[in-house]
Amino acid sequence: MKNSTPKIPSPWLSAIPLAILTALLCLVIRCFGGGAIDGGSQIALLSASSVCVMIAIGICRCRWAVLEESIVDNIRASASAIIILLLIGAIAGTWMVGGIVPTMICYGLRILHPSFFLVATALICAGVSLMTGSSWTTIATIGVALMGIGRAMGFPEGWVAGAIISGAYFGDKLSLLSDTTVLASSTVGVGIFAHIRYMLLTTVPSMLVALAVFAVAGFSLDHLDGEHTALYAETLRATFRISPWLLLVPLATGILIARRLPAIVTLFAAVVFACIAMLAAQPGLIARVAGVGQLDFLSGFKGVLMTCFGPTALETGNPQLDELVATRGMSGMLNTVWLILCAMCFGGVMTGSGMLRSLTGIFLRVVRRPFSAVASTVGAGLFFNLCTADQYISIILSGRLFRDLYARRGFEARLLSRSVEDSATVCSVLIPWNSCGMTQATVLGVSTFVYLPYCIFNLVSPLMSLLVAAVGWRIYRKQ
Repeated sequence: MKNSTPKIPSPWLSAIPLAILTALLCLVIRCFGGGAIDGGSQIALLSASSVCVMIAIGICRCRWAVLEESIVDNIRASASAIIILLLIGAIAGTWMVGGIVPTMICYGLRILHPSFFLVATALICAGVSLMTGSSWTTIATIGVALMGIGRAMGFPEGWVAGAIISGAYFGDKLSLLSDTTVLASSTVGVGIFAHIRYMLLTTVPSMLVALAVFAVAGFSLDHLDGEHTALYAETLRATFRISPWLLLVPLATGILIARRLPAIVTLFAAVVFACIAMLAAQPGLIARVAGVGQLDFLSGFKGVLMTCFGPTALETGNPQLDELVATRGMSGMLNTVWLILCAMCFGGVMTGSGMLRSLTGIFLRVVRRPFSAVASTVGAGLFFNLCTADQYISIILSGRLFRDLYARRGFEARLLSRSVEDSATVCSVLIPWNSCGMTQATVLGVSTFVYLPYCIFNLVSPLMSLLVAAVGWRIYRKQ
């Protein structure tokens, strides 16, 4: 009986699966590049998971039932994210073929000046995300349209995606409607308003830095002149029926979001709205998707479903626009879903075996002063995002891990909740195998490694948190 008692793995032993995963992912990315998500990364995650299982069972005497339960819990926690991801795929197809995104692109090309486009993109996404509380929904709707406008203007796609993500995560972080904001504050036990007010000290300066960089980049980068953008708009008008009435679809979606309906309900409604608009405004395109000359009830039904679940390729006469208006539907999200499931397996066995807790114990040994506390929290948030591949799990683990320690050291709980948001929330999108990184790369059609250097807000936020802690600005000990 004594021999069956599980051993607590040492940090060095616990680091072996993580080291193997890192090495395998480096090799996969070296071999496959942007196609790493098509299967190589999944195999790397499952291989590292198997190593973790062998160490846990063979050396630490951990029971398989415990590991299996942890994996199931992780996958269960990601179920809603997977459904949302599939619905986003359907939105991408229906909003494009329905003419909604092309309409937004045409009007955007007319309104947004290229020199201020990156700044405007970040501000627009920040405003939408602040009102909706969802970076995912913001990026999947207005973000996709802005991505198309940026490509039509000739901006590098990494810069455009970086501006979209920076703005979306700024608004998400400060919104009362954001699930991550509520989760971070509630996990630590801080009032939501106190949490948001305290975050302003690091979040606003980080966004100002990002806007300054985007302003300089907007004037420095080469972009197409007005004649080229006008040509793109004319080509879109020749392919799609462009009408301001189609903007009722994003408007109705925004109203549902403002009413705080669940994300799955809102996104499904957005798909339904787009399907109705598509039947009313683009019957010819539906017939082309269905492969028929004239639309009837059955072919219309077939074309609408194909737009939701399958890839579509519409010829506009312009190769760049052909690539822009091509969609992959729900089927285009399946590799990402596969990757999320494999990542949840790795996070599950690392958690169930106790290896994750053993590794995080390293952080707890160095926490003495406010700066070391914040640095350890930021490091833990990044570490959990790498290991568990999930933003929500990272927020919960970071908050629970340091909550008692902050209390014993006399640090305010709001310092912990802010540090968790400055790391676990905003940095999740920068990790290719994290659910956030995988989702946004798939939705925007830009590899995580391509947009990572340009997500200025996300990169600056943890550094700003460390800087404010080092200076000691508005950081107090409890009396």
